[in-house]
Amino acid sequence: MKNLVLKAIRCYQGLSPFRGRHCRFIPTCSEYCYQAIFDHGILRGSLMGLRRILRCHPLNKGGVDLP
Repeated sequence: MKNLVLKAIRCYQGLSPFRGRHCRFIPTCSEYCYQAIFDHGILRGSLMGLRRILRCHPLNKGGVDLP
């Protein structure tokens, strides 16, 4: 299951260059989610990724945020 989710994220990342860069964080939100799931497992990593995505908005200045 974990590998399926990681492959889905990589697939999304393959398509995202056509949309342009929108993430205010380094690494991007999708890369953060990938690393969090890879390192912490699907449940904890997904929750970490969700928290990160919720922080990615115009009122947040962004910056470096590692999983």
